Amino acid sequence: MDILKTLQKEIKTCGKTRYRIWKDTGVDQAVLCRIMQGGSCKAETVEKLLVYFDYVISKKKMR
Repeated sequence: MDILKTLQKEIKTCGKTRYRIWKDTGVDQAVLCRIMQGGSCKAETVEKLLVYFDYVISKKKMR
């Protein structure tokens, strides 16, 4: 799973504007734009957005 691609999809399909996401999360609109253009962002930004979109990251158990 590519986390940034997942975030791109969520931002695009969530039905909220980047302005609304910025207001709700504090993640600047310029950063959201950079993510949408395939750029990178800080781990803390990824964490904020994953929480906002109700994602949980977990480690698979080794077999």
